[in-house]
Amino acid sequence: MRRIVEAAGGIVYRRRASQDGNPGELEVCLVHRPKYDDWSWPKGKLDANESHRHAAVREISEETGLPVVLGPYLDDVEYPLSDEGKKNRKAKSTASVLKHVKFWMATPISTEDDRKRSAAFGPVHRADVGEINSVLWLTPAEARKKLTHSTDKDLLAVFMDRISEGAEQAVAFLVVRHGKAEARKAWKGEEAHRPITPRGAAYAFALSYELACFNPTRLVSSPWIRCLETLDMFSWQTHQSIVHLPQLTEDAFAQNPHTSWECFYTEMLNAVRSGTPTAICMHRPVIGGMFEHMRGICATKSLAKQLIAKTPYMATGTAIAVFAIPKSDGTLTIIDLQKVVPLVY
Repeated sequence: MRRIVEAAGGIVYRRRASQDGNPGELEVCLVHRPKYDDWSWPKGKLDANESHRHAAVREISEETGLPVVLGPYLDDVEYPLSDEGKKNRKAKSTASVLKHVKFWMATPISTEDDRKRSAAFGPVHRADVGEINSVLWLTPAEARKKLTHSTDKDLLAVFMDRISEGAEQAVAFLVVRHGKAEARKAWKGEEAHRPITPRGAAYAFALSYELACFNPTRLVSSPWIRCLETLDMFSWQTHQSIVHLPQLTEDAFAQNPHTSWECFYTEMLNAVRSGTPTAICMHRPVIGGMFEHMRGICATKSLAKQLIAKTPYMATGTAIAVFAIPKSDGTLTIIDLQKVVPLVY
């Protein structure tokens, strides 16, 4: 029986400092592994009960020494584990053990931002010199010459395509559906005060672990209790307040769907224009209404199809990471969508 070893990593990038005030030259980060004497992208195996995205952030940080956040998704790479370290890896193989790696774009964040999210994200331990003994920043052209493996060079091409479509300007905008709430029929209080269940709370706790991979620094929510409780853990862990948006309640949406969309879209615009990663927590019918509008601003039909048109749209206690870029007319285009499902165990 074939066995799959799961791993995750990313291409970390930055702009070189420029003297004239214009954006400097693009650079990407490579690491050297003495065990294989190769230059590659930072990556590593998933820990027990860890998602690919969390492993990507943790492994990149451990191998480069840089705290990072995830951006748009790049690609999956799969090869025989026995080819680890070899220059040419077989994309298709009958090998009994395969290594499957998911890769993201990633950008460094400040030490202070990393400190603030540490309680939500968890520990990161620097890789020892026997695992990684050198880190280099190179231009993409230099990196292509330096990279040891053909699969890593292929991934660089995917990365450059993302850069060409404007992915550098994309900022994480996390649409969160509140955790499982007490049943409407069983709840005796006001609808706005209906809380999440213990299972819903477990999902909210686990979701914080995933939200930290994108490090939202603005938290907004419907003011109804079940939405606030879903973001409360991340809010407490990162010492951030939650902004209440009354336009996003179920009642407000039912009365004026257009006003709800304007409120939501303004938040998305502000996130992109200010470069502020944002998490926004809402209700099922409101999310359905937002998806209807968002499908119209997706860059491709395949992306639009990921925004499900039928209820429940997305499961309780989950999120979708939306990455949008500005257009010349001041509007937005969505270039990437990622499902964010917490691991509850």
